[in-house]
Amino acid sequence: MGVQIQSTDLPGVLVIKPQVFGDKRGFFLETFNQKTYAEAGLERVFIQDNLSHSCRGVIRGLHYQLNHPQGKLVFVVKGEIFDVAVDIRKGSPSFGQWTGVHLSENNHKQIFVPEGFAHGFCVLSDEADVIYKCTDLYTPGDDYGILWSDEHINVDWPVQNPVVSEKDQKNPCLSELAEDKLPIYLSE
Repeated sequence: MGVQIQSTDLPGVLVIKPQVFGDKRGFFLETFNQKTYAEAGLERVFIQDNLSHSCRGVIRGLHYQLNHPQGKLVFVVKGEIFDVAVDIRKGSPSFGQWTGVHLSENNHKQIFVPEGFAHGFCVLSDEADVIYKCTDLYTPGDDYGILWSDEHINVDWPVQNPVVSEKDQKNPCLSELAEDKLPIYLSE
């Protein structure tokens, strides 16, 4: 059976379902295996892992790096989130469109958000621990954001009265960003 990879409405954004081995003791799964994932179609080298702990109602995002873009493989080890990818690549046929997926400790799903996309999530459980593997290092000064509530993107966040950082509250709408602050679409 192995790992299962499904495409989404946005080219390059993938939902991954790893193989889970469970019994009365619990379960075991590989959260990443470069050979297995490459054979299933996800050929990336990940060089940084991040862990985020958040409480119910928190929205983090929508974030991206411009000169050092990060592809992200995201999964939840505790709790549940709604994870979002937004295509912000200048010239892309799906520019400004988003897709979202519920990730939880119970469904074991992962999402791959490619380079050139903004990423964010909201927490649906009391607490959530989210791990994301990145294809490039975090680079201070190269981090950008899109306003989480941008009306033109219109993400259907499944939370009321979210908790959002002051920094994320000040992010511009996608239409307000200068073109040189957007990644460029390279046709596949």
